[in-house]
Amino acid sequence: MRAVVQRVSSASVTVGNEIISSISRGLMVLVGIGKDDTTADVDILTKKILTLRLFDNGSGGMWKKSVQDIEGDVLCVSQFTLLANTSKGNKPDFHRAMSSEPSREMYSFFLERLSKLYNPERIKDGRFGAMMEVRLTNEGPVTITLDSRKFEYIDEPANNTTAQKEGTSKE
Repeated sequence: MRAVVQRVSSASVTVGNEIISSISRGLMVLVGIGKDDTTADVDILTKKILTLRLFDNGSGGMWKKSVQDIEGDVLCVSQFTLLANTSKGNKPDFHRAMSSEPSREMYSFFLERLSKLYNPERIKDGRFGAMMEVRLTNEGPVTITLDSRKFEYIDEPANNTTAQKEGTSKE
């Protein structure tokens, strides 16, 4: 599971011509769910998102307070494109993203978990599967990428061990 977390002074989600969610100071969170993600991945990311110290303490001390500490808002948007693989050309491949219905359920669980760990009135969301306009004012700018299983969604470079074994030896 992958998340892009941005510290914002405001953010909103519009579907059609209707603003469906908006927040003031807090975090804008884009969430990508991989096809093999589990509730353990949700637990890892929700705890990290809520405890990341991305805010100042009001007296100039940077990186001192979490969104919970400042009683900020959290606006989440499901975004399968965070799982894109672009290593084989220019067309993104989304095979690592979870399919629609299981992803909808996992994303709902993610929102429930955030609400349980924090203040449910402070957790907002876009509209799953909809074409959305996301607007935000990034404060800083501060943008952090989180992954519940670091590097697992990135293809590793080809292993050259076989080529080395088949090469000529120096005797």
